[in-house]
Amino acid sequence: MTKTITIIGAGVAGLASAVRLQNEGYDVTIIEKESAPGGKMNRIDVDGYYFDLGPTIVMMPELYREVFELAGRDPEDYIPMQRLDPMYSGYFDNGTKQYQVTNDLVKNIEMFEEISDADAEGFMRYLSDLYHRFNVAKKHFLQRPFRSQKDFYNPFMIGQGLKLRTLSNAENLMKKYIKDKRMRQMISFQTLYIGVSPFKGPSLYTIIPMIEFLYGVWFIKGGMRTMASGMEQLFLELGGRIEYDTSVERIVIEDQKAVGVSVNESFIPSDYVMCNADFPYAMKNLVEKPEHKGKYIDEKIDKMDYSCSCFVLYLGMDRKYPEIDNVHNFVFSEDLDTNINQIFDGDILDDPSLYMYLASKIDPSLAPEGKDGIYILMPVSDLSTMKYEWNDEITQLYRDKIIKKIKMLPGMARFDQEIVAEKRMTPLEFEGRFNAYNGATFGLRPTLTQSNHMRPQSKATHCDNLYFTGSSTHPGAGVPIVLLSSKIAVGELLKDENNR
Repeated sequence: MTKTITIIGAGVAGLASAVRLQNEGYDVTIIEKESAPGGKMNRIDVDGYYFDLGPTIVMMPELYREVFELAGRDPEDYIPMQRLDPMYSGYFDNGTKQYQVTNDLVKNIEMFEEISDADAEGFMRYLSDLYHRFNVAKKHFLQRPFRSQKDFYNPFMIGQGLKLRTLSNAENLMKKYIKDKRMRQMISFQTLYIGVSPFKGPSLYTIIPMIEFLYGVWFIKGGMRTMASGMEQLFLELGGRIEYDTSVERIVIEDQKAVGVSVNESFIPSDYVMCNADFPYAMKNLVEKPEHKGKYIDEKIDKMDYSCSCFVLYLGMDRKYPEIDNVHNFVFSEDLDTNINQIFDGDILDDPSLYMYLASKIDPSLAPEGKDGIYILMPVSDLSTMKYEWNDEITQLYRDKIIKKIKMLPGMARFDQEIVAEKRMTPLEFEGRFNAYNGATFGLRPTLTQSNHMRPQSKATHCDNLYFTGSSTHPGAGVPIVLLSSKIAVGELLKDENNR
């Protein structure tokens, strides 16, 4: 008989896992508490403006396409993409100084040469050195599980790990290559893509901008929600089932084996359970007995380090913005070091850095004719780190800071008067709506002691037939890496099935 699999959550990793498993011939059902697919890869609709809710930047498009290709489909039929060039703008000096960042090597060298020949040379060394580390990580760490200590602690893997040289942090590594602080900041700040400070994140994470420089940044027509909808469509075409507006109360474990889930006080049996709910939330709320949690008991979960959270404004504007050159834009604090320290120390932010995204600039269908929708994200502390309470006053304070900063950009002096529609997403909503533990948008922080073999793994350690996937599991956060987590989790399940 066909084996049944229940997947908890239709987030990115849940959908990708469902497609892979349904394509392998399993009978897969996804149970999702929201009314639409995607988790944080969802959409905010307001008065004819359409915004990506969470992730917006497409890197490593081959991993997006792989989900469709493995089922024999043409990805272009589901997720039509185009490459962006320039990739993004970086604004300094209260918006008066702009750098346009491309993955055109000639243009980038010219940008660095304007600073100094030494920094241009350093940039080239950075690309070469990090490309080598990226290949080591991709081959030996990012696409494989660590079931036991010996999977990491053996002479070969230790040798590969030494090649990664992860003991330094991202900022200190970049200082070895690039002396100009602004140029360095435009590279090292991107550890915030996965919710970790460049001052504390392992130096390996400087591969993130390297991937952009070498392979580009892409845009999916319709925004990132198209990826979630495309995976949902493919999964249903393969014969899978999704139950929306349904919350899983607990994972049912009997005789050290997951046998199904409890929904509305009813038992739904299943041969396997794969959990795409945030790992810390799942261990505290869905796995009941301590003997099934392994080392991830409640006290351990509370003591772990969590990524930053985000405050996001979704703004419908009454005009287009030709003054803003690019879809992706980063507006830097005048003191980025202090800004980042305040985020991860839990202090109120004096001068925030912002990410501004204008998807309607490249896809006019995402806003009414002749108008733009503007998404503005401000990294903030997670709820457990905050030394203040998130409330209406804080929301208004940070909104005012965002508006003030955007108004300094060229052509944006009347920005606040041009807003005709607005929605917001706060850390409290990331926690409540998406079960993001402590409101940490990117899950567990990828510190050195919470990475690779020391990060929660796909296969449950203290019961059989239970697997985990998503940003708090190995290999980590960010859409491409989360897609790899689904690949690893499915591989672990198939390995166990084949060994029976």
